[in-house]
Amino acid sequence: MSVQLNHTIVSCRDQKRSAAFLTGILGLPPATRFGHFLVVQADNAVSLDFAETSGEITAQHYAFLVGEAEFDAAFGRIRGQDLPYWADPGRRQPGVINTRDGGRGVYFQDPDGHLLELLTRPYGSGLSTTFSGRVGLPAAERGGSAAAFWAPAAR
Repeated sequence: MSVQLNHTIVSCRDQKRSAAFLTGILGLPPATRFGHFLVVQADNAVSLDFAETSGEITAQHYAFLVGEAEFDAAFGRIRGQDLPYWADPGRRQPGVINTRDGGRGVYFQDPDGHLLELLTRPYGSGLSTTFSGRVGLPAAERGGSAAAFWAPAAR
């Protein structure tokens, strides 16, 4: 058997709210109950198992590879709910998406502060566009910083 991610546990305050938020944005079927978890199933058989806690929630990052049509639909839902979104994980570029690797990407937060990401191309799969719009340049020529790695796109 190959090694595959099967599931991950997502800590939250209200599992119904958090699971519904994720399925609503991504256009997935409603979560199902498994023991004390509410389970959101992704199309690749990986599940996010929401578990309520009254303790501190450490924000995590969850990235979802989606098709162009799914990105359009999910991004429309993000904007339709007036959710803040960013082009970068550091949240320094509000209100724009990135065009990394010739695709599109966006970051936004769930109700518990987890940083969610939608991307249409896997990292390293295509051309990188920098902040200045220069495509495919070595790090030294684009300033050598991580910030030069992310490119804002049209809103």
